[in-house]
Amino acid sequence: MRLFALAGLISTSFVSAQDWNGYTASSKSEQETLESTFISTVDFPKFKEHLQKLTEKPHVAGTPANEKVADYIFQVMDNAGLDVERYPYDIYMSTDGGTSVVELVTPIRLPLNQQEYILDEDKYSSDPTLGKGWNAYSGSGDVTAEIVYANYGTKEDFEKLEEMGIDVKGKIVIARYGRNFRGYKAKFAEQYGAAGLIIFTDPANSGYTKGLVYPDGVYYNESAIQRGSVLTVDYTGDPLTPFEPALPLDGKKKIKRLDPSETDLHTIPVLPLPYGSVKEIIGRMKGQVVPSGWQGGLPYTYRLTGGSELKVRVKVDQKRDFVRVSNVVGTMKGTTYPDEWIIIGCHFDAWAFGATDPNSGTAMLISLSETLGEMAKKGMAPKRSIMIAHWDAEEHGVLGSSEWVEQMKEELGVNAVAYMNFDAGVSGKNIGGSSSPTLKNIMTEMAKQVDYPYSDKTLYDHWRGEKEEPSIGNLGGGSDHIGFYMHVGVPSMSGGAGGPTLYHTNYDSFSYYEKYADPEFQMGGTIQQWVGLMALRMANAEIIPYDVERYAVDLKGHFENAVEKIKKYDEDFAGFDKVEQSILTLEENGKGLSAAIKGALASGSLSKKEIKEINKQLLALEKSFIDEKGMYFGSWYKSLYASTDPFSGYASWILPGLEYEISLGSADRLEEWDERYSAAIADLADKMLKLTQSI
Repeated sequence: MRLFALAGLISTSFVSAQDWNGYTASSKSEQETLESTFISTVDFPKFKEHLQKLTEKPHVAGTPANEKVADYIFQVMDNAGLDVERYPYDIYMSTDGGTSVVELVTPIRLPLNQQEYILDEDKYSSDPTLGKGWNAYSGSGDVTAEIVYANYGTKEDFEKLEEMGIDVKGKIVIARYGRNFRGYKAKFAEQYGAAGLIIFTDPANSGYTKGLVYPDGVYYNESAIQRGSVLTVDYTGDPLTPFEPALPLDGKKKIKRLDPSETDLHTIPVLPLPYGSVKEIIGRMKGQVVPSGWQGGLPYTYRLTGGSELKVRVKVDQKRDFVRVSNVVGTMKGTTYPDEWIIIGCHFDAWAFGATDPNSGTAMLISLSETLGEMAKKGMAPKRSIMIAHWDAEEHGVLGSSEWVEQMKEELGVNAVAYMNFDAGVSGKNIGGSSSPTLKNIMTEMAKQVDYPYSDKTLYDHWRGEKEEPSIGNLGGGSDHIGFYMHVGVPSMSGGAGGPTLYHTNYDSFSYYEKYADPEFQMGGTIQQWVGLMALRMANAEIIPYDVERYAVDLKGHFENAVEKIKKYDEDFAGFDKVEQSILTLEENGKGLSAAIKGALASGSLSKKEIKEINKQLLALEKSFIDEKGMYFGSWYKSLYASTDPFSGYASWILPGLEYEISLGSADRLEEWDERYSAAIADLADKMLKLTQSI
């Protein structure tokens, strides 16, 4: 999980003021009544009840405890009146860390702690089913070697080590969490010849240098360990079935699977440690002092190497096999447009109890399913279908949702209006979000309709703070929107309420949540109101309320940023002439389409058949950015508009074709990208023009 998976915040000052985009005057009046009823129907105490139940036990993907969580989710949605289905897959993965050891061998023999302390203040910390820290998809091995410190283990950090003459080959690398996805720390360590990798949360990033540590505060104590997957294949999903769903091995449809030897799974042992253990290593290192910016928060001068006298052993024996995981999807069928889907999702598997990550989002969504059920009983079922999806095995590498997207690819291409992701969606009190262009308006507009519980402001006003408008980020990696947005081209958003978190530690428990995340338990219902209003506003509009003008606004800014970056290494670069022309046409056509839709709705002249055809064409807009050739860094990533940064794993790459060239400092393919991007933008502009002419 990565809460809002956002990068490169963009001001929403261009957001359209079309509050009732997509509605006629009569349907607007009906919708106002419905939204008011929805707001008052939300049962705030339900969130706490569900969160407590979901987080009774640690529930890693593929374990019996996680199956019980899935059963609970199924039961609640079924009781609420949704049509609930399970979608099973057999994934090549581990359900635990196997056996592992980390110890100093010389100059002294010292076993190092690999698990959080039991705390009197947190009854959950003594649960006997809690385990050591581990990294899913670590390689197995038993190595004893000298130490090299690699700062955050980014591509630039390993390049810096090489530049300074530090040889990583055959050594055990220590890197701190931050700056990139942990899997890339492992990938780069392996590329440079490391024998093993230790990852830790430095107290400078979360620990005593930031403030009080758990249980007295919200920061990592000396035993807290960030677990997490290190999977870094060049696609998202099950490592053995790229582009295909990992359907059950005993099912009717047989899926061809790769042999594990054909994949790029890591071969070196990788383990996460707490800083209380890492200090025993860093405090004994004798080599060259680190460069500026590499010093962490432990009370020692950080050094690049440990010297020949300091040797550490890292042993990991982590077995992988086919593991059954299952998504749970509930549908509130639409009364008028049942084949147009608004999909809202969050995963439910966790590294331990998962109170903030992910199950605050899970609890909110199953509460929403109950509210939608109550609305349906009052005769207020949505016109479009609302699907509430609970994904499995996200923590292992966004697996469950990616397999579902691959399985449902054709249907999603035709039916999906939007995907809304709320991974860890109620993990604090600070509002945030990121979105594709067409959904930014609805995020902010619906935030204006919800009261923020801890002030007399709306959610919108709290979100924007002192600024004129809130900032909305661009979708990056790290969560379940990836397949929808970057593989299939479904407009997507991610958001919720965040705050300090004991991310992926054994301490992310109900005890932590009720003490620090939201002791008053007001944010669950608040976020449910926001999410529900967004879903219902999209579900009940005659015309899907995309902000079609926003494409040109955002694209203009993104290409200007890209040109600026390219000119830093290629002074002669003159820009993307074809793209510029295409954006001008897109801008004009976007305004034209927006005006045509508004005029047609105001006149009330559209027939049901015409409305259906308009919506069908609107659903096709985002697909203009889906390019079958895909990206050079991985053809699974088909969106020309956005992808995960393949070097950090979390950051958002807007215009990823260009960002990849920029990261390489290359000008070789810029002409090709001018062609590919201008063709996509021209296709989008053409679709808008044809739709305008048909209205």
